[in-house]
Amino acid sequence: MINAERLVTKYPNFQLAQLVYGDLLASQSRPIQGLGDVPREIAQHGVQNLLALRAESKLRLAAVTENPSADAVPSQFVSLSSRNRHAIAVDTAKARLYLFENTRAGTRVLASYYISVGKEGVGKQVEGDQRTPLGIYFITSNLDPNSLKDLYGSGALPINYPNVLDLRRGKTGSGIWLHGTPSNQFTRAPQATDGCVAVANPDLERILRTVEIRTTPVLIGENFKWVQSSNMVEQKQFFTERLQMWAKTKRSGREIELLRFYANDFKTDGKDLGNFSLNLASELKRLRGRPTLLKDVSLIRWTDDADTLVATFGEIVQGEKVGRTVRQYWQKRANGWQIIYEGEV
Repeated sequence: MINAERLVTKYPNFQLAQLVYGDLLASQSRPIQGLGDVPREIAQHGVQNLLALRAESKLRLAAVTENPSADAVPSQFVSLSSRNRHAIAVDTAKARLYLFENTRAGTRVLASYYISVGKEGVGKQVEGDQRTPLGIYFITSNLDPNSLKDLYGSGALPINYPNVLDLRRGKTGSGIWLHGTPSNQFTRAPQATDGCVAVANPDLERILRTVEIRTTPVLIGENFKWVQSSNMVEQKQFFTERLQMWAKTKRSGREIELLRFYANDFKTDGKDLGNFSLNLASELKRLRGRPTLLKDVSLIRWTDDADTLVATFGEIVQGEKVGRTVRQYWQKRANGWQIIYEGEV
């Protein structure tokens, strides 16, 4: 009772906490039949809000009983690089955001937070469908909270929806953010946004202080499979070797062999494989067989109708002071893994 009173005093706009506190007070004079045991006329007046609060309560309780171990990661995180100092995974089925810290000692969960997603659920397809996208994204900027409406709370972190895979599939829309909540709401209903991911303002403030733009991946999915990093060694080795084979073939200067790594439906920045190969021939001529070092390799796998790997790495050519950051999308095809997109970050 004392803890509940403290909570509602500190966060008077926390509706679920107020509901629970009310039940605790009522329980001192009568039996409580269930969460939000309010008089019928009051329940009927705010039935939608009451149902949303009960749904939030179930999701919060499930997060406590089904909490993954601190040293486990979603199986999509095959390998995070040292540049990915932090990562975010949003499990939309559990209404939970997991914030990770990535160090030499491994990747571990720093915190987890309750979240809200689109009013129509997940699986965004078109502009205005009020669904939250599923896939692998990256934080692109940190918006000044003073420039935002109260709806977005303490701030907003836009992500790069639509990503390469989304665009290939004809998905439309924009403005998908990780943002806070209005001043009159501590949290929002499980499905309450226009497609963004919303978290309580105190939680968002912790995230804003922690993550970095461009290098922080944001995985949005459903019912993650959690694994120990040691279980990812075989996958990491397989994809790392594939990347090294690509780099070795590129160093050899043999264009025909190098193009075998690329899918026939490869596209990048409006160029198909034929146009890309013209640029590739010029690049191979410039390299003149000089060794290329791949560093800070990040490997994140996304499997739905297709099996896709997003590889991000630094590419440094021997004799050059600076390199470039490359992002490739590899996809599993009948004849093996091939690149469907390649571009600079």
